[in-house]
Amino acid sequence: MDEPDEHTTSHPTSAHWGTYDVLVSGDRVVGVRPGADDTDPSPLMRNAPAAQHHRTRVAAPAVRRRWLENGPGPDSLRGAPGDEYVELGWDAVLDLLAADIDRVRREHGNAAIFGGSYGWGSAGRFHHPQSQVHRFLNSVGGYTRSRNTYSHACVEVLLPHVVGLGGTADLLERAPTWEAVARHTDLVVTFGGLRLSNTWNSSGGRARQTAAEGMRAAAKNGVRTVSVSPLRDDTIEESGAEWLPADPGTDTAVLLALIHTLFDEGLADHGFLDRYTVGADVLRRYVTGEQDGVAKTPEWAEGLSRLSARTLRDLARRMAAGRTLVNVGWSVQRTRFGEQPLWAGVALAACLGQIGLPGGGFATGYGSSGNYAGGSTPSGLPRFLQGANPVDSAIPVARIADTLLHPGESYDYDGRRRTYPDIRMVVWSGGNPFHHHQDLARLTRAFGRPETVVVAETHWTATARHADIVLPSTTTLERDDIGASQGDLRVRAMPRAVSAHGSARDEYDVYADLAERLGARAEFTEGRTSAQWLRHIYEQWRARYSTRRPPGFDDFWAAGAVDIPDRVEDTTLFGGFRADPGAHPLATPSGRIELYSRTVDSFGYDDCPGHPAWLPPPERLGTERARRWPLLLVANQPRGRLHSQQDMGAYSRSLEIADRARMRMHPGDAAARGIADGDVVRVYNDRGSLLAGVEASADVRPDVVQLSTGAWYDPSSPAATCVHGNPNVLTADIGSSALSQGTTGQHALVEVARYEGEPPPVRVFEPPRTSAP
Repeated sequence: MDEPDEHTTSHPTSAHWGTYDVLVSGDRVVGVRPGADDTDPSPLMRNAPAAQHHRTRVAAPAVRRRWLENGPGPDSLRGAPGDEYVELGWDAVLDLLAADIDRVRREHGNAAIFGGSYGWGSAGRFHHPQSQVHRFLNSVGGYTRSRNTYSHACVEVLLPHVVGLGGTADLLERAPTWEAVARHTDLVVTFGGLRLSNTWNSSGGRARQTAAEGMRAAAKNGVRTVSVSPLRDDTIEESGAEWLPADPGTDTAVLLALIHTLFDEGLADHGFLDRYTVGADVLRRYVTGEQDGVAKTPEWAEGLSRLSARTLRDLARRMAAGRTLVNVGWSVQRTRFGEQPLWAGVALAACLGQIGLPGGGFATGYGSSGNYAGGSTPSGLPRFLQGANPVDSAIPVARIADTLLHPGESYDYDGRRRTYPDIRMVVWSGGNPFHHHQDLARLTRAFGRPETVVVAETHWTATARHADIVLPSTTTLERDDIGASQGDLRVRAMPRAVSAHGSARDEYDVYADLAERLGARAEFTEGRTSAQWLRHIYEQWRARYSTRRPPGFDDFWAAGAVDIPDRVEDTTLFGGFRADPGAHPLATPSGRIELYSRTVDSFGYDDCPGHPAWLPPPERLGTERARRWPLLLVANQPRGRLHSQQDMGAYSRSLEIADRARMRMHPGDAAARGIADGDVVRVYNDRGSLLAGVEASADVRPDVVQLSTGAWYDPSSPAATCVHGNPNVLTADIGSSALSQGTTGQHALVEVARYEGEPPPVRVFEPPRTSAP
């Protein structure tokens, strides 16, 4: 990494991908280096210098010319290539925006305002875009909000029915540490891999990256790993993982076959099932075929997964022979019927009888984020409160296009029949739905329906290019903040490193001025400046400690960091429940693990019955649809950036091929199509098409192609829906089931062909046209 010289200064900062120093010369970021305590830093920090000063920075408040001249209203040309923006002063833009917010409130009510934010915009605890925009909207009468996450909606909605709400929170935030796995676990069986690059990122960042050293220590201590994944390199090489390349989308079938073997060979722990679960009899009748006439044997699963029956039986026996941790990654549940592998994973761990034992049982999220296997912080972290929303209107986060396109239409969600609100204004900050969402051509049509779209952003992302009003925001490096994440080692100061770009302002100051125009400044600010809020939220957190209290704010800021006093390193999930289920019942109707849920069954959903079941996903190899689109695209998380953040950075760009996203495919599949390493290809199905650069790799199993999400959406040429390689032009915009309505963006059936001729240029890193009034 870069080192400072006599012309540079070093400034500590934190991002979702870790703690590092930025090197500044002449008010410009010229380099980065890891934090002093991070011996295994994420390379994502190398994106920071280019991103900080990139030409796609939003330099001034901008209003889309068509909206400025025609006034608010639906517009099918919103987001079209070549759209023009008019740069105005802050006062003029805030006057326009305040008047339009007031119009929508007066004519349609606050439920007609959708407050969109996904929370990843900044690692800071105060300048957290989601908290800022939601607090502002709450202060002016409320808004329609979203529920759950793109990351793990099935986890959030299903598992409270199965293990209770508190158990779900533990599975997401307090999983056993790698130290506990190294001490107690014999075998880790992971569905969806343990991808190291995913562990670099956590909401709020980490003082030190610990996942790789934990994985290495566990392997050195004899912990064996089995990875059920279409990608060989979903685990680090040092783990020596056994690779089982099942057909994508067949994880539930594999899990049910393992459960069948446990029942069939007398390996199931009936004592555990009788004491700690309900519905084991229903599960047994289903897997043995008594319920539907189809026994879920390893031979049955072999026909679906292409893993041999012998392999599956052997795996079940090994799992029963020692302490086993069953992990179902978040990627596995981001598919149609994604609730089923989660439920089947819990059921498998229950049949093994190891839930509540150190290093055993069930986990979800290992290899999916850095917020796991690293301890917990019971006293919480400094936090900027969003306030109370007086509007009772919410949608599942992944149903935003349905909401905009079908106001007033009914839909099912977690046992209730709901109605999509009529959204007239979208206010978005701290997220990029044109990265997260599926079927981007459909999302573009959806964004044409609101009367006004407002986006607060640092860069001209695809979402900003679909806005009528764009508010330029400062970046993390342009303001003071506090950094920390759940389970972190310490709370860290994040002092400003460089001046604001152009006319960019802190979102807090923008919303304070906007709230003043709407008569709510006092409610939003409580009379505090940004600096005063930093001190306030820190001191509020500090006051939670009666002993070992951290130092005061001034000492903390001078030191740069303070250790979190009550951090718990080792957690045995469901340990109290196992010790005494009567004294520590789960928050389920029975107080026990529900392998059959009478509640879920009562909903009557064909796509999510009352117990784990095999429901064949439509985007799967071997189906009728696969006759036309014979390759299964796996759209996993990128290793060159966090989601779509800083895609223009040096590290992200270094992984591209021919200036486009890198797509990996098996050498045999490439050769059969006349495709060579480095070729530009067209990837397509009936939803859209994209251009990507090819890497032929035996780490991808045959009939599968892997293209990570996060390439900035570029619809600038008729040659493809996205010429830069965003896989969400190909994925289906349909919920996982009526239960959770989660995203299904992990898999899509496609075909691939070599692109003939000169491919069109990538234009997404060119800012849109702007002009004076």
